[in-house]
Amino acid sequence: MIPVTFDKLLLSNMGFVILLKGEADNRTLPIFIGTVEAQSIALFIGNVQIPRPLTHDLLKSVLEHLDCSLKRIEVCDLREGTFIARLILSCDGGEIEVDSRPSDAIALALRTSSPIFVDERVMDEAGRVFTELETEISGGDEKSDEKQSPLDSLKQELERAVTEERYEDAAKIRDKIKSLENMHKEN
Repeated sequence: MIPVTFDKLLLSNMGFVILLKGEADNRTLPIFIGTVEAQSIALFIGNVQIPRPLTHDLLKSVLEHLDCSLKRIEVCDLREGTFIARLILSCDGGEIEVDSRPSDAIALALRTSSPIFVDERVMDEAGRVFTELETEISGGDEKSDEKQSPLDSLKQELERAVTEERYEDAAKIRDKIKSLENMHKEN
């Protein structure tokens, strides 16, 4: 298993993407995720406080109340283009493996500060080395990501899409912005 860190949450023209960067490896694993999981991760990394727990916050709380802890998550397989992950839980002195979508596992790992691992075969098959230019085109440099919330990044991407007359992309981005804003209002 290769230890990785959560690098970025980006919005591409195909949807939201999580980048997991190897700690001792120059490869990065891009994983496309759903809007709901992206919103949950964006709210957490943006340090947005909400009055009621989201699903991943609830799961963290349930684990704590059951005196279980998340030891690590593993992106362990790639089947027909779908990443497979598992939660490795420590409970009652033993380990329990629970099947999970990578996006849910990562959202929980971020909330519990748990380590993230990727199977070497998965990294060999789907990992890639991103150039600095590709990273900038995808979502800006790291310094701007730290200062800018995911919602602000989406708004900036919307402006770019309109300026470049990519109106279909702009409509999709606008809908994602509305969805994030509505979720924030509901919570």
